[in-house]
Amino acid sequence: MAKLVSFVFVLSLLAFAPLCFCGRNNGGFGSLYPQYYDHSCPKAKEIVKSIMAKAFAREARIAASILRLHFHDCFVQGCDASLLLDSSGNIRTEKNSNPNRNSARGFEVIDEIKSALEKECPQTVSCADILALAARDSTVITGGPYWEVPLGRKDSRTASLSGSNNNIPAPNNTFQTILNRFQNQGLDIVDLVALSGGHTIGNSRCTSFRQRLYNQNGNGQPDKTLPQSLATELRNRCPRSGGDNNLFSLDYVSPTKFDNSYFKNLVGFKGLLNSDQVLLTGNDASAALVKKYADDSEEFFEQFAKSMIKMSNISPLTGSSGEIRKTCRKINT
Repeated sequence: MAKLVSFVFVLSLLAFAPLCFCGRNNGGFGSLYPQYYDHSCPKAKEIVKSIMAKAFAREARIAASILRLHFHDCFVQGCDASLLLDSSGNIRTEKNSNPNRNSARGFEVIDEIKSALEKECPQTVSCADILALAARDSTVITGGPYWEVPLGRKDSRTASLSGSNNNIPAPNNTFQTILNRFQNQGLDIVDLVALSGGHTIGNSRCTSFRQRLYNQNGNGQPDKTLPQSLATELRNRCPRSGGDNNLFSLDYVSPTKFDNSYFKNLVGFKGLLNSDQVLLTGNDASAALVKKYADDSEEFFEQFAKSMIKMSNISPLTGSSGEIRKTCRKINT
């Protein structure tokens, strides 16, 4: 994948000069604020950006992986880096949950960032803030919007395997179930559609959408909204059994570029996951948003930035709550 990205292109992205919605009405930062490390670790943001750029140069897929980690972390106990914890003692890692097992990745990049930050300013920058910054930088480096990341989160000393299994929307969920899970986190239907647009980059495994090809409603029939030509193409590498981990682009048009072609695909009934396509077919309000973002990429970019800030404010640990982990994989002893 990284071979698809020229060295010159990567160097140009290091300047990070995309559309910026950081000065517009972005919903506020709550108790967090972007300048949190300006005095305690002034190079923090630059270190995160630099390591993300190098990681992206090695493998373009990593951007989507890091963005997904932030999403899956925030939906469980809030944005507290609980997902990064390995199993130890009383902690049962969220990495083994159904949404994360065999699919969550990018942990080594977060480790690399944490190690560099510990050398620069020991026990100062939280793993939760690293995830938030790396997710923003992953969006920017693939051509998406820039926003000022609110900072000041602490890291949790617990994880929730059950929370990870029950709170994160699944690819085969109904529209209402997905919306309920967003609303449980204080997010609304606009946030749901905008944040789903993160699927403009990245991949999905065959096992995540197989039911659409062979048994959508338990009757042995494919999803009738899926164009037959696309279904045939997908079946070639996603058989009824086997090939569970075969990868498919969530946005087949521009899989490594953050743009609005994901929404254009949905309008053409060419979304990959059931949870993608139901944004058009499952609700009139969400369908209207899908069509709006398909027609106006700037509108999508602006709302994505707003919704990412809103999501990153889900139940953060601040002040004396939580800790600054020395390593992201285990609590301090």
